[in-house]
Amino acid sequence: MWLKNILETIGNTPLIQLNKITKDLPCTVLAKVEYFNPGNSIKDRMALKMLEVAEREGKIKPGGTIIEGTSGNTGMGLALAACVKGYKCIFTTTEKQSKEKADILKAVGAEVIVCPTNVEPEDPRSYYSVSKRLAAEVPNSWYVNQYDNLANRLAHYEQTGPEIWEQTEGKITHLVVATGTGGTIVGTGKYLKEKNPAIKVWAIDSYGSLLKKYFDTGEIDQKEVYPYISEGFGEDFIPANYDMSVIDEFTKVTDREGAVMARRIAKEEGLFCGYSAGSCLQGLMQLKSQLKKEDVVVLIFHDHGSRYIGKIYNDEWMLERGFLEMKTFKDLINGRGSQKLIMLNPKQTVSEAIELMKKYDIENIPVMSEGNNLGAISAGGLFNQILINGGIKTQTIVSVMEKSYPEVAFDCPVERLSNYITKENGAVLSKDETGMFHILTKYDIIQSLSK
Repeated sequence: MWLKNILETIGNTPLIQLNKITKDLPCTVLAKVEYFNPGNSIKDRMALKMLEVAEREGKIKPGGTIIEGTSGNTGMGLALAACVKGYKCIFTTTEKQSKEKADILKAVGAEVIVCPTNVEPEDPRSYYSVSKRLAAEVPNSWYVNQYDNLANRLAHYEQTGPEIWEQTEGKITHLVVATGTGGTIVGTGKYLKEKNPAIKVWAIDSYGSLLKKYFDTGEIDQKEVYPYISEGFGEDFIPANYDMSVIDEFTKVTDREGAVMARRIAKEEGLFCGYSAGSCLQGLMQLKSQLKKEDVVVLIFHDHGSRYIGKIYNDEWMLERGFLEMKTFKDLINGRGSQKLIMLNPKQTVSEAIELMKKYDIENIPVMSEGNNLGAISAGGLFNQILINGGIKTQTIVSVMEKSYPEVAFDCPVERLSNYITKENGAVLSKDETGMFHILTKYDIIQSLSK
């Protein structure tokens, strides 16, 4: 039987066991993978619930405009609902959110206004303030206010909690959530604790957010607040959705640790998730000493990695922020094991060069004589010359060789090698401590960055 519209696909997301990253933990670790929702995030659940409650309470009329400040995912859920129900959408977001999120919102018909990140919530330029102002100015509009709208946590009390309880057959012992508005952790945690008060609810916060400090002390300390890169969790104020009595413990995760772990989840578990998923799992690893063999831990993986292609899944972005380990020419050579450099001397023939390329499955060979770097032979260069003159196979290398490959220091950082490797030049050379030459090709460098 078919579904009446896309909104009927929200919920009933899978619970998937993690196996590789968590292999050293004593317990079972399961991920509630929320990117299976139609808007690719858990926010679809609360977006629809908040809209349905607003409709029942007469807060929005047919043809009205939905207005909200969002990091992207709530906006996507609201936009999908608006498409089906016939509403317009205006969303405010911050500069730190990935461009992909804003582009996706525009693709489903929303108007997106980007506001500065590093301002106080009360600042008239903040995305909170701008959304509130628009709600006062735009006729027949409804300001969602996901932070203080208790239908947010109600959605998870009614849906996410019961799903996890049923999927684990009541065996869940720990719920772990990277928390922002508080809706997911409080709604889900409240339901689960009503079923079994012994269940532990662990919250993951970001450095630069004040949530953990508030949980620990009851104090709203603005000194805790500073800019951070992590997306989708952490706050600089306390939303009304929080009921801290539901939460048993908070731990903070750095921007770098969350980003690196998200990449590991994709490569090792095959789950292409967002930033907060990495932080969520990293937070669990930080609390692993509290786990026992019989425990069943459920993590919330909020959204899909496609939202972060230009950020955590972009090597250049990661390197610029120091989130990837700084590898050098030497590291790459040591990592691939001892390999003798294949080289040519100027007196050898083009045919001999071709045979070496076939034998060793390589495309770049330096031309050397008595330890001097004289030139290079590349598969692409030979191909172009042979097309013009098939008779060059019997000629000596010196008559067809290209300019020599650049030489760099043995401790040259990998990301700097891009300055030397170009479309015309596919490799770089370096001497080790003994004076022996080594070569790195474009392929070698790509492989190193993908590990």
